[in-house]
Amino acid sequence: MTKTHRTRLLRIILFAGTITSLFFVPWVLLFAWLKPLPDTVQEQVEDALKYDFDGIVVYVDQAGQAPGYYAAGWHDRDAKIPAKPDALFKIASVDKLYTALSIAKLVKSGHINLDYSLAHYFPELEGRIEYANDITIRMMVQHRSGIPNFTDTFNYWANPKEGYQERLDLILDQPADFKPNTAYAYCNTNYLLLAKLIEKASGKDTATYIQEVILDPLQLTNTYTSLDGAPLDRVMSGYYVGYDQDLKTESRWAMLATAEDLGKFIRALNDGSAFTDKAEQDIYSSIYKYEHTGLIPGYQTIAKYHPDIDTVIIQFTNTVDFEGYNWSLSEIVYNKIVKLVEESPN
Repeated sequence: MTKTHRTRLLRIILFAGTITSLFFVPWVLLFAWLKPLPDTVQEQVEDALKYDFDGIVVYVDQAGQAPGYYAAGWHDRDAKIPAKPDALFKIASVDKLYTALSIAKLVKSGHINLDYSLAHYFPELEGRIEYANDITIRMMVQHRSGIPNFTDTFNYWANPKEGYQERLDLILDQPADFKPNTAYAYCNTNYLLLAKLIEKASGKDTATYIQEVILDPLQLTNTYTSLDGAPLDRVMSGYYVGYDQDLKTESRWAMLATAEDLGKFIRALNDGSAFTDKAEQDIYSSIYKYEHTGLIPGYQTIAKYHPDIDTVIIQFTNTVDFEGYNWSLSEIVYNKIVKLVEESPN
């Protein structure tokens, strides 16, 4: 094993500890939660750096007001480049919103039936994925399929797979986590297969389909379906506490967007402008949600619409730690920003 692989393995083992450690609440979280609100969002963003975030970007789109752009810390720590409000950021699992929307559009156009089985669309998986004849597309979108999650396989993050087949191979011929539609379990394999289904149904690769039916109509010119093709200098660096290596060029298949572009998408999803008509919106509403969070090594995203104040707030933080406190701290910072917006005069 090379030094690079050893470093990556150790780093990702620590990343795995992030999830389990979320159950333990240290004093730093309590102090952060109890700390009084500052006067402005920018002050709150800058205060986040006291909790060991290398950089943070926040976008606030409150109806009737000009959008707010905020940043603090580093875009690139080693090069001493300050954080940029218009940086590209790996949004991780937030990309499931784009996939679910694509599925809804293909259902509306008659190219996909939500109640057809996995085996109907992927006959080659019959006998390779347990219950393939009973798992429906609807169950997959809603994380109720019972298919094992490929990112939960042993030491996955020590050597992440980039290709569809490599990732799928990790869970083939494995027992199901549960019988279809009897439980909920967040599963990246569901969305790996859904992305492939988009290709089958549309006759285009998933990236092209998303570009043509979502990004172009909404004029989201600062969103990229992968690191390939994205201007690398605009991508915010990602860090793991205790390791010096920049994670920017890892996980190349992660979707990227600026906070503003992601905010525009969340707004469009919630105000209905992302849909061709109400029928399409009703399909989407029946299968998935309208907000999301994302977490991969080096990158944390919170993307939500707050209907009570008609506001979209996007937050990017580019540091993940061993204990998992940074995720909880990012949520605390986010909730304080929401509170500041709620209390701000219109």
